[in-house]
Amino acid sequence: MEILLDIQKKTGVKIICALKGYSFWRSFPIIAEYLPGATASSLNEARLAKEEMGKEVHVFAPAYEDNEIDPILELADHISFNSFSQWARFKEKTLAHQVSPGIRVNPQFSTVETDIYNPCGKFSRLGVTEAEFKPELLDGLEGLHFHALCEQDADALEGVLKAFESRFGKYLDKMKWVNFGGGHHITRKDYHREELVKILNGFKARYPHLQVIMEPGEAVGWQTGELVATVADLVHNEMDIAILNVSISAHMPDCLEMPYRPSVIGAGQPNEKKFTYKLTGNTCLAGDQLGDFSFDQPLKVGDKIIFEDMIHYTMVKTTFFNGVRHPNIGMFDMNGQFKLLHQFTYQQFKDKL
Repeated sequence: MEILLDIQKKTGVKIICALKGYSFWRSFPIIAEYLPGATASSLNEARLAKEEMGKEVHVFAPAYEDNEIDPILELADHISFNSFSQWARFKEKTLAHQVSPGIRVNPQFSTVETDIYNPCGKFSRLGVTEAEFKPELLDGLEGLHFHALCEQDADALEGVLKAFESRFGKYLDKMKWVNFGGGHHITRKDYHREELVKILNGFKARYPHLQVIMEPGEAVGWQTGELVATVADLVHNEMDIAILNVSISAHMPDCLEMPYRPSVIGAGQPNEKKFTYKLTGNTCLAGDQLGDFSFDQPLKVGDKIIFEDMIHYTMVKTTFFNGVRHPNIGMFDMNGQFKLLHQFTYQQFKDKL
């Protein structure tokens, strides 16, 4: 939080927490001391931001529905529309609620390598392209919004910004704000923060009238949460396989989607250490497996396997597939004391269905 506050002080940008990546609301009182608000992708997230953080609420969704737009506008300070048709449909209501409206654009440039996470990829539904942009419908709009990054450094933003200004810079004089989206890995140790400050201040010099907004999710919770698993069984099929009491598909789907390989405390790459195991989950899905990790000592039933940095994009994507029990949730206080906050129940599994 202090890193993000420092960037804000040096540049004048607003950095807000993207709940789609980090929704651990029990930490919102701490976050609210440093960030001016949060960005939501749905009515539920907007309500969570308003109720638990109590600061600015920014909203973007690919499409809003008639039965949800009014309650969203009651909660929102900013709202971004994904298309001019959505803007035209809800313009009157948005202006009546005095919510600051924007339109999401697609700069058609990105260095994200994984297609499923590339919002500027071929046939992307996210944002208006230059060819589809309708300047005649800009009346009433106060901001432009783009999102093109995924856990990337400042140089990636620099490339996107050039494309954005080239395609849409001529409309910025009519705007009050611009949203640079998320995917900025600002709190990572090797992130080039000085370069980010230079990029942001350069943009501010070109467009001094604009309020710049950034909405990282993973940077807010970077390396703040561990997932602790237990070895439930050990089997052998051409290699040693550890079955854990957590599921990769149900509890950490990013490891299958991305694919993302988390660090395991005390473990190395396959065959780097003496004993190599395939770490797998406890559902019936054949592909519920994480990959191969090596250890100094042979694993035993009951051993703890601790996955690092699993709070962002993990907690928000969990499912009740197979009815598997969810990991408990707790926090360590400033003195290192652990407090259990939540244990999932059968009723929560049942109510979801």
